[in-house]
Amino acid sequence: MDVLSEVLKAIRLDGAVYLTARFTAPWCIEAKFGLQRAAERLPITDHVVFFHVLTSGRCFARLADGADSIEVTAGDVLLFAHDDLHVLGSELGLVPAPREVVEPIVGDVVRMEYGGGGEPTTFVCGYLACDRRICRPLLTSLPRLVRVSLGADGESVWLLKLLEVGVQESMNDHPGGNSLLAKLAELMFVEATRRFAAQLPHTQKGWLAGLRDPQVGRALALLHARPAQAWTVDTLAREVAMSRSVLAERFTDLIGEPPMQYLTSWRLGLAAQALRTSNETIARIAERCGYESESAFNRAFKREFSIPPAAWRKERGDAKPRA
Repeated sequence: MDVLSEVLKAIRLDGAVYLTARFTAPWCIEAKFGLQRAAERLPITDHVVFFHVLTSGRCFARLADGADSIEVTAGDVLLFAHDDLHVLGSELGLVPAPREVVEPIVGDVVRMEYGGGGEPTTFVCGYLACDRRICRPLLTSLPRLVRVSLGADGESVWLLKLLEVGVQESMNDHPGGNSLLAKLAELMFVEATRRFAAQLPHTQKGWLAGLRDPQVGRALALLHARPAQAWTVDTLAREVAMSRSVLAERFTDLIGEPPMQYLTSWRLGLAAQALRTSNETIARIAERCGYESESAFNRAFKREFSIPPAAWRKERGDAKPRA
């Protein structure tokens, strides 16, 4: 079972590639996408993941409030799970240029040109918008800055090539170009996450480390795939061929909370997403998320979010439920 894919099925990701950049040495710039800018295109989002794909050249990167820098080369992806302000440059000792050096927009893709005319470095940049609560387990497992290589072993070169083709299609105003880029942004995030998880040390703890554990990973996949099932620790333990006590201990140690507490958070996160993005009745959402009655769902939802489901839906301006 591909556990990460099973888990990601339920997470709504809205991706977009919005910028191509060409920098020439010497150069240094600050970068951040910003939730407000994402909300202009995707009004229901409340979290942004920002990424850069280095398509040629090399540079250095660090968080704006950090001292440690990393070297980035062609084929690398820089992922900012919390859209932190960061600094990129051929030399990070230079004063960073303001973000307003952007050139005019061509279609939906911005083109940026900046630098001193020396060795060139090129990027394709984009973002993913998601629901912070439903993505919480994944987001909390990712550091503020992630670097993974998609070109080192050749397995993901196809994704880099597709990204370049997609950018060209969009900039030439060909039909479907923007839709292709949106899907590629999502693929880029999934592939980068896969690779980061594969590189984690065996002593690592957290959600991604839990996915890699055979029993805990299967337990997570089952909870995500069948959230409405009347799970108990006993039934979950039988499914993954472990004793109840060992599963509970290992799950809590790796994930940071017991299995049933995790399941409750996941169910309510799914419900919150459905309330914002669908026309389903509250009763139907409650049933689909594993609650036997609407009243029980209302109480649980209010405990988690401090307001009832109907108020949550109305507050976010979502479509009204069907009668």
